[in-house]
Amino acid sequence: MEIKVVNHSQFELPNYATPHSAGMDLRANTSETITIKPLQRVLIPTGLHIELPQGYEAQIRPRSGLAIKHGIGLVNSPGTIDSDYRGEIKIIVVNLSNENFSLNPGERVAQMVIAKHEKATLIECSTLESTERGEGGFGSTGK
Repeated sequence: MEIKVVNHSQFELPNYATPHSAGMDLRANTSETITIKPLQRVLIPTGLHIELPQGYEAQIRPRSGLAIKHGIGLVNSPGTIDSDYRGEIKIIVVNLSNENFSLNPGERVAQMVIAKHEKATLIECSTLESTERGEGGFGSTGK
């Protein structure tokens, strides 16, 4: 699949780090280091604009290394880039640690996964088919 990209960043286009990678790393398109304080949210620009085919979305996900090493996550994870959106991709980063985190220009801040999706038609009804699980949730199936 080919996706058109307008790159207003100072960095190369995202790519897959290995042949089996599902996501492409997105970089912070900043001119200077940004310090993110504990529990602070920051909107990080990427400089990228994409044109996805209809029926596809770009899912923006956190990077596991930043999460475990520094407590850095994404507020709306996964974030969705719709096929009709043409604006700049920006990443809502949150610092969930107790320490300041410095995000440097060009640092890999998130990953982007391209995924196919289906459109559904909701049909209102008064009952649903019963199942063994029923209404059980939030740990109801055990450990």
